[in-house]
Amino acid sequence: MKLHSDNTQQYQTVTGVDASGVEINAQRFDYSLTLLPEVPPRPWPVTDFDQLTAAHFDELALDAPDVVILGTGARQRFVHPRLVTSLSSRHIGVESMDNGAACRTYNVLMGEGRKVTLALILERTA
Repeated sequence: MKLHSDNTQQYQTVTGVDASGVEINAQRFDYSLTLLPEVPPRPWPVTDFDQLTAAHFDELALDAPDVVILGTGARQRFVHPRLVTSLSSRHIGVESMDNGAACRTYNVLMGEGRKVTLALILERTA
């Protein structure tokens, strides 16, 4: 699926997503990553939803976003509240959704000028 945005070219914009990867500013990535509007994509060491730990969310809290959009893979899954304590204690929202919805939501929030983090899990297939 291709995603396009007209007025956000100075920012990190998701320009495409499919089951095997994500395209950011027309550059393809095939591994889990985090993304903020003004920060280039960074690898995120999560290859499976079931691997998520509180430490992964502690890392996201360091950027102090307004909200974290968690892309949980091909389907929407919800994290246990104890894993996101470092975010909720700082009043940082967390929204879980499938990767396609997560990328679209990130683009909308980024386009509105929100400080949003996209944390995208791209699961490895054998």
